[in-house]
Formats: sequence, C-alpha cells, structure tokens
Amino acid sequence: MKKFYLELWLHWVVRVILCSVTSAGVIAALITFVLYFNKGMPSLSDDVMQALENIYLFWFMIVLNLTVLFALFRSAKYLFNRCYGGYQFAMLSCPKETTYLEVVGYGDIVKFWRKWLMLLVWIVASFVLLSWIGSLLFIEYGKFFSYFTVWWLYGYILLAGFFSFMLIGSRCKQVKVRRC
Repeated sequence: MKKFYLELWLHWVVRVILCSVTSAGVIAALITFVLYFNKGMPSLSDDVMQALENIYLFWFMIVLNLTVLFALFRSAKYLFNRCYGGYQFAMLSCPKETTYLEVVGYGDIVKFWRKWLMLLVWIVASFVLLSWIGSLLFIEYGKFFSYFTVWWLYGYILLAGFFSFMLIGSRCKQVKVRRC
C-alpha cells in the first residue's frame, strides 16, 4: 500500500506542477505581450526588457494562484483507474452500488473534488499552523510572514496531497482502493 500511495502522489505532483506552472507561464506571457502591444511596441532597450520581465513575473505570481486550482481539478480525473504498485483508486457509479466507473470524466469528479479540496484545505491549514508554532519557538516573533511565501504554500499543498490520498477513501464513500 505504501508503494501505491507514493507512486500515486509522485505522478500527481508532477502533473500538478507541470499543469499549473506551464499554464501560468503561458497566460502571463500573453498578458505581457498584450500590454506590450497596447503600449505601441517600443524598441527593446534594457529598460523595456526589465519592465517586461517585471510585468511577466508580477502576472505569473497572480495567475499561478488561479492555475493551481485549475491543475488540482484537472489532476483529480487522472487519479482514477491507473494502476500504481498493484492498486488503484476506483470510483463507484453510486455510493450504494458495487459497479465501478471504467472511464471517469470531469463531470464524475465534481463531488469528489469538492470533498478532496476541503480535505486539502484542512491539511494545509494544519501545516501552516504547525509552521507558525514552530516559528514561534525557533524564530523571532513576527518573522513568520517574512519567509512565508506562495512557494511555501505551494509546497504545503503538494505535501498535503500525499496525506489526502490516504484519507480520501474514508471521506468520500464513492472512492475505493482496489487491486488491479
């Protein structure tokens, strides 16, 4: 079982990172190009290049927060019916039936995703709380938010995914772990 959860989590982490970062990069580049185009496409001097880089990084950080949610939703579909370490997550067609969905679509995962997202939120909140308590013990008072950035939160989300996979079977009656 440990191998199943570890392989599932590693594949999920790669999918979430690639989807969210790539989407954020493309959207931020499009926004940057539109702004550059609207300003009359000035010649690319060092100052203009620096400004474009700053605009890109500004929008990248904002869009990344939105694309993480998008990536979490998209990745939920790929958790099912894939064999990892001899086991797989399977979704029941109805919680009271014993027939499993062979093809899980985006419409099938909405209810699961809401429960899973709330589980992720609670686990991430507990990580943040533990980090804050740890910072009170080891760091000067008030310095916690000086190092706590979106990247720490992103890491907490990825780490929380591992624990959520272990708990989701008890939280969502439509999801079962079965041998494959």
